[in-house]
Amino acid sequence: MILNTGSRTDIPAFYSDWFMKRIREGFVMVRNPYYPKLVTRYAIEPATTDVIVFCTKNPEPMLKHLEELKTFRMYWNVTITPYGKEIEENVPAKREVMDSLIRLSDAIGKEKIAWRYDPIFLSARYTREYHLMIFEKMCAYLNGCCETVIISFIDLYEKTKRNFPEAQEVSKEDQCFLTEWFVKIASRYGMSIKTCHENESLARYGADVSGCLSAQTLEKAIGETLQPGTINYARQGCKCLLGNDIGAYNTCLHFCRYCYANYDKQLVLQNAKQHDPDSPLLIGNIEEGDEIREYQARSYIDRQLKLF
Repeated sequence: MILNTGSRTDIPAFYSDWFMKRIREGFVMVRNPYYPKLVTRYAIEPATTDVIVFCTKNPEPMLKHLEELKTFRMYWNVTITPYGKEIEENVPAKREVMDSLIRLSDAIGKEKIAWRYDPIFLSARYTREYHLMIFEKMCAYLNGCCETVIISFIDLYEKTKRNFPEAQEVSKEDQCFLTEWFVKIASRYGMSIKTCHENESLARYGADVSGCLSAQTLEKAIGETLQPGTINYARQGCKCLLGNDIGAYNTCLHFCRYCYANYDKQLVLQNAKQHDPDSPLLIGNIEEGDEIREYQARSYIDRQLKLF
């Protein structure tokens, strides 16, 4: 089983104590976002949890728990962008996040970390030239701490349009220009570029378009071969293993204007007040009438002995 913590919210940044209690108790419960009375119970055990995927804009609160998590395989996506507080209201200073990524890399190894520089959008302030300048500075600072940089261009989901109405799609010409230069810059610092759900034609500029959380990516990180069987991908064109997400929408307190997971700030604050660190659910508690289903977890690791 791949346990995903980060497609719906940022658990390491805001709910790390709750997560560690779930680790100690050996299970977590998750409400179905579309059928709220349907609750899935996931056992969290090293025997069946092949890898825990963390996606965060601030790994710092989890660093003190890494020793306790060492019985689990991990893979981390750490997002660091060039945007200011007018775009990412509650994200820590970039230098602080980069320093946390460096400490994370020292603790678990750079092969288990990807730096996400996404989403990319253009504006009067955040021009093509600005992106290239700041990206190179970040690469230099993070030199030796990670091998992979994931990029993607802004998607105008309905929630994004609502909260960031001035955002515009990045033209194909600009996507090609930036990808080509990101590949060149990253290679100077021993990093490769992967795209997240972007046009496969960007491969012509040297980008890896095979998927940012594909089976191959996780295999390289954990040193095991995976046989996940039939995969229900999160969206058309996606090649990543994103199932078994234990987060909840409308709970991330970073308040990034481009966010696809939050409807509005007031709903997030309202939900955050319902967070109980002792509950098996991220938000609220089990209620009368909830239907709890046990997820039949199994390992995807290929344990057959190979002669060659």
